[in-house]
Order: sequence, then C-alpha cells, then structure tokens
Amino acid sequence: MGLKQELTEKLERHGQGHLLQFWDDLDDERRKFLATEIASIDFGQLDRLIVEHVRGDDAAAAGEIQPVQVDPIEVVRMPQTDAERAARRRATEAGEEALSAGEVGIVIVAGGSGTRLGYNGPKGTFPIGPVSSASLFQIHAEKVVALGRRHGKQPPLYVMTSPENHATTVKFFEDHDRFGLDHVRFFLQGQMPAVDRETGKILLAAPDRLAMSPDGHGGTLKALAAPGEEGCLPSCLDEMGGRGVRTLFYFQVDNPMVEIADPTFIGLHRQADAEMSFKVIEKLTPEEKVGVVVTVDGKPQVIEYSDLPKALAEKRSEEGQLAYWAGSIAIHVLECSFIERLIGVHRLPYHRAIKKVSYLDPAGQVVKPAEPNAVKFEQFIFDALPESSRYVIVETDRAVEFEPLKNAVGPDSPATVHQRMSDLFGGWLEQAGAVVPRRPDGTVPFAIEISPLFALDAHELKSKIDPGLVVERPIYLR
Repeated sequence: MGLKQELTEKLERHGQGHLLQFWDDLDDERRKFLATEIASIDFGQLDRLIVEHVRGDDAAAAGEIQPVQVDPIEVVRMPQTDAERAARRRATEAGEEALSAGEVGIVIVAGGSGTRLGYNGPKGTFPIGPVSSASLFQIHAEKVVALGRRHGKQPPLYVMTSPENHATTVKFFEDHDRFGLDHVRFFLQGQMPAVDRETGKILLAAPDRLAMSPDGHGGTLKALAAPGEEGCLPSCLDEMGGRGVRTLFYFQVDNPMVEIADPTFIGLHRQADAEMSFKVIEKLTPEEKVGVVVTVDGKPQVIEYSDLPKALAEKRSEEGQLAYWAGSIAIHVLECSFIERLIGVHRLPYHRAIKKVSYLDPAGQVVKPAEPNAVKFEQFIFDALPESSRYVIVETDRAVEFEPLKNAVGPDSPATVHQRMSDLFGGWLEQAGAVVPRRPDGTVPFAIEISPLFALDAHELKSKIDPGLVVERPIYLR
C-alpha cells in the first residue's frame, strides 16, 4: 500500500481526508513533512474533543459551576504573630535543606512570543531590567545562580520552549554563556491541531503543514515525561531522577518578581507531604483577571475568573474581604512522583479556546479571518490540583512577587513592571539603612535595580551597603 493510500484511509475514517488535497502538488520532502505531522496526531482523542467542544453544546453547559458546590479553600496566610513567624522559619529551614541536598529542580514555562508587547522574539528575551535592560531570562537565571551560591548546589534549570521559539531561545542562552548556569536543558511543548469551529475539520496552514498550536501550560507535565532530542536523550523527568531531584518549582517566564525556589514555600510543601502546592495572592476586586483557588464538592480546584459565577465573585465576608480571594499566580511546587503518576494513569482535561487562525482554502489561498474561526485545545496545569492527595496553598505578597509582563502599555506592561521592581528594590535599600525618596503615593521616583548576583534578598543586601547611603538617582547594583 502506498503512503498516500495509507494516509487517505486513516484520515477518511476520522473525517479529515481534506488534509491531502494538495498532496499531488508536493515534492517528496514536503510530503514526508506532512505525513509526519499527521502521524503525530492522536485522532481518537481528537475525535472525542471535537464531539465535546465543537459539535456538542460544549462543556460550558455540562460543567457549569453551581454556587452551592463551591467553598473557600484553606490558605496558609502571611504570618501575623510570633508563633506564625516561628513556624515560617522552621519551614524555611526545611526548604533550605532540600536545596542544599540538590533535591529541587526548576521549570520555566517559556513557549510564548512577545507579540502583545510589540516585540519580535521569545518573551523570555524581552529586556525588562529597570536600569540594566536585562532580559527576563537573565534575571531568572541569575536567581538560580545565586541560589546555588547560597545553598552549595545549584538547582538544575529546565526551560520549556515552543517549536516557534526553541532555536532562538537556545541560541540566546548560548550567546550569553548560559548566564553562568551549571545545568540548563530545553524541552519542547506539545502541540494540538486547530480545527474549524463549525465543522471540526483540521485547518491547513500551508499545503504541507497543519495549523498547529501549543497545547497549553498543562502540557508541561507531558513534555517533561517525553523522550528528548528525537529519542536520543532520557526524558527530563528521568534525568531529574538520576540527579536526585524530587521536587520541582514551576513558574512562567513573564513574571520577573518570582522568588524562584523560595525555601519557605518548598518547606511548607514538604512539611505537608504535599504532591502539588500553589502560591496565591489576595484578589483586590471581583473583576481581577486571575483564577481563584477554591474547593468544589470538597476537592481543591481552580476556577478561571471568567467562569466564576458573579454571585461568588462578589461575595464578601463580614469584614468586607472577598470570600473567594485566593488568586492563582502560576507559581507551583510539584513532586516528580506526582507528575509520573499523572502521566501514567490520568490525562488533564482539554479546554477549548475560540481564536482567529489563518488557513488555506480549497483554492490554495491564505485566508486571514476577521472573526474567530477556530477552536484550539489547551490543557491547564492547575487542573492537576484535584488529582493531588495532599496539597498546601500559600499566600504571598503581590508587591513582592507578582507583576507579570503581558501588554505593551497599561496594566502588566514594561512601565508597571519597572515601577514594581524599583519599589521593591527601594524597600530593600531602606531596610539596609539607605535613604530612598518616595512620591506621595509611596512609589520610587526613578529606576532602581539590584541583580540577584549582588543580593538575592533584603537580608543579604544589608551586609553589602553602608547604612546612611542616600539614593538620589537611578542605581543598578551588580
């Protein structure tokens, strides 16, 4: 049986025979590429997703959250008493022991581009240092290097890329001598085909190419377990096991404020014998666009802000605080054994996203739709939480640890990130005895930046500057 006939029979069984409509116009190399893309698709799974998310009424109706099912989740709040501060110190010591033993690895999700920033390149290469213009990648990498200096063992770093930015990301690290990292490994995020929102037909991006899109940050877990470099390397998870890594610290590249491998968070996770843990911030308004960690029918779960019923989003306690306030900020700790169990026996659910996707029409012309025309299928890492037998949810201070970079202007933009970083570092300097001017609203009037290689936190900074220092202009300590 010839290749075309074999592919035709397979595709026709799933109603996708149109994918070969340009086959006779392709040369052997392009036919091989198309055949490889088709072979990468789990059509049985795709058929189920199309029935559920395209041809059916969608999960929005079947899985709608009812207010009676939902309760606030228990959170380890910011310490307020001496006893709570002492408990935090014990947790910090437990986390420091894990770091010193080399049992912690770090995962950065970095498959995105800088399109929304008006930037041509992987988002991790965006220059965000308030004074230095250091990239997101540099800031994160320097934190990892500084952790190694402090704890005697540098945690291995794993960077998840996408097919679109993989080569550029690897080259960026190589061009900067890997920022001094002892071990960094890049692994590819999985992809799913985009389908027409009316028919469920897979869209063609070119005569020899399917319209593929990343499978969501939940795909990180499957990608960690996948063999590397065309099967020539062990999976990242297997490699971690060989290095003695038990616990993974996970975050997304666009937040330069993350306290990477925070020993207190790791210690709280380990003290609870947890399989997966979350950091959360207090939502300030019902409309804030962060998912909320709750319990549904007694099980932990994250509800996206867009799916939280209005009555719950606006509900307040007697003290006036939002009842459902625990906002997820994509900072997690997971046990490697938990990831292995999930990959082995359970698949995270897929969610649908309605998007505009350019495609090839039957005449071979590229169509750029004016309205959303396609369904993309994505997994979310927070859907692993209900599968964990034990977990801990820990509050953090948004002023210290959360200011993501998403937009060119307005909220979550370079301007807001620069200000938040400068305010944080200004506070460190003040704690060390320096004098830092402030505007009436408490913000710092100029850029301040402290490299992790100079000081990883306010306590370390105290030993490196003279009390009484007056900061009168932009300053970068490195």
